[in-house]
Amino acid sequence: MGNRGGEGSGETQPRTEPSREDLGTPSASRVDAGSGAAGIYVSPDSGPRPAREPLPTRAQDLPPLPDAYHKALRAGLRELGLAAEPGAGAEPGAGVEPGAGVSEGLSAAQLTAIDDHVRLLLAWNDAINLTAIRDPERIALEHVVDSLTALPLLRYAGITEFIDYGSGGGFPGLPLAVALPAARVLLVESVGKKARFLETVTQAMGLTDRVGVAAIRMESLARDNRHRARWQAVLVRGVADLSELAELSLPLLRVGGLLVAWKSWPIEEELDAVRLPLHRLGARLVDCEGVTVAGLENHALAVIEKTGPTHPEYPRNPAVRRRLHL
Repeated sequence: MGNRGGEGSGETQPRTEPSREDLGTPSASRVDAGSGAAGIYVSPDSGPRPAREPLPTRAQDLPPLPDAYHKALRAGLRELGLAAEPGAGAEPGAGVEPGAGVSEGLSAAQLTAIDDHVRLLLAWNDAINLTAIRDPERIALEHVVDSLTALPLLRYAGITEFIDYGSGGGFPGLPLAVALPAARVLLVESVGKKARFLETVTQAMGLTDRVGVAAIRMESLARDNRHRARWQAVLVRGVADLSELAELSLPLLRVGGLLVAWKSWPIEEELDAVRLPLHRLGARLVDCEGVTVAGLENHALAVIEKTGPTHPEYPRNPAVRRRLHL
């Protein structure tokens, strides 16, 4: 939904095969994301090169967001029925306690946490290319508001625990973790440097007690009994087609759980093509609802419900998925 053709929004589209960057990638907590570790890198061609300046880890050390960002965010929240609650206040980095913001609007504390995420995203973006969008006003609409279009659906379904598959710069997972607020979230990002950013921003937002980061592929996660058939929802924004998403995500869902995929119109052929695979995976297509927010009119949320157990053979390895249709 947030990723359009052409320029696109730049969020990560996780690969399902090993890549040069991913081979041998250590865990997210050990990855060097350009954080200024001591030492000099010596290139055989260019000679000694100074270590990169440390990337920021605290939003309060960064410049405030421009008025255009706040104006665009307020407009989008009004259209979603999520206008900020009056009278609440919070210090930057204070975090959001579970149980806060259960009314329709978002509190000042929730908005502060979301703003801190965006400030860190902008500060890190030149170093590790988290998004192709550099303009804060467009980030407000095409990342933050776009992520929050699923909030009414998740609230209605009673979702408090979810996986954000291919989280990249943290969308949709972090805004939704704050806005629900969620009790347990796992941000899955196979690219180590981006996973390191997610760890940093999660800590800065005060969410480490309930938001984790996994630098792992979905195939591996789905075969881990600590996660298989344990989650209420998997959220996927701008990644692959529905058949691929279903095979990778449904094994992680408990029966009755939801796969929510951000998509762009036209999507009719994709919806038709996924119906048979869903039957084999123990799931059904519930809905594909268009977004009515100005500027996001070509976006939609496809919702798939898991109706029964998924056979242990799924997800198959990438080579098999390429050779055989589901």
